[in-house]
Amino acid sequence: MTIFYTGKGDNGKTGTLSGKRVEKSSAVMDAIGDIDELNSSVGIAVSSCRHKRLVEMLKDIQNDLFIISAQIASFGSQSGIKGLGSIDDKSVKKLEDYMDEIGKEVPELKEFVMPGGAEPAAYLHYARAIARRAERSVIRVSDEANVSDSVRSYMNRLSSFLFVAALYANAKERRGEEHPWY
Repeated sequence: MTIFYTGKGDNGKTGTLSGKRVEKSSAVMDAIGDIDELNSSVGIAVSSCRHKRLVEMLKDIQNDLFIISAQIASFGSQSGIKGLGSIDDKSVKKLEDYMDEIGKEVPELKEFVMPGGAEPAAYLHYARAIARRAERSVIRVSDEANVSDSVRSYMNRLSSFLFVAALYANAKERRGEEHPWY
């Protein structure tokens, strides 16, 4: 039987992949928690999306988010996460390529858009907002957790990708974008 609890965190500290114990309220744990929330929100978008290629991209991104969390939890050390992979410049380029691919099917934007539309698009807009918070959290712990330039760039591109993905989902669902009243 698998044990799902240890009680080791009852004192407000938790273990990391580096073996270091940190306060659950630490900036590192905030970043890991924000990335986990982001990954979960991307999972919700996946569950509502009927477009195979977009689902493939989103699942790939979910894997990348696990890698980023592991890199932060290991404080930059690769020990303890062998075989997991890493986020590098190729990962950032992949996100840019994804945006170029699906962006071809998105109408040209001339004004701001309201988050929403078709269900998958609404979930992707929500994930985008969480991605921006997760990026800020990752930046806050960059020095402490030895976050690479590639991870910072990836987190920056990710919110852009999720925005384009939301527009793409609305286009595929034949839903026009709504614009703010100003």
